Amino acid sequence: MAVMKYTAGKELTPERMAQMKARMAEATRRSYTHDPDCPLLTEEQLAEFRPVNLDMAQKRARLAEAAI
Repeated sequence: MAVMKYTAGKELTPERMAQMKARMAEATRRSYTHDPDCPLLTEEQLAEFRPVNLDMAQKRARLAEAAI
């Protein structure tokens, strides 16, 4: 599986943009393969997920507010 990265501030050439769109269209046509080792989650289970670095992000936000 190809991984596409977006880098803010860098413009893509028209050729590169067309390649990216073609690869994305190809990926959307692929069938979904269920992995029995990773069961589908309910909405409640998905709501429980939090970013790993959430505490650090909140701490940085508090420090930035204090610095103002």
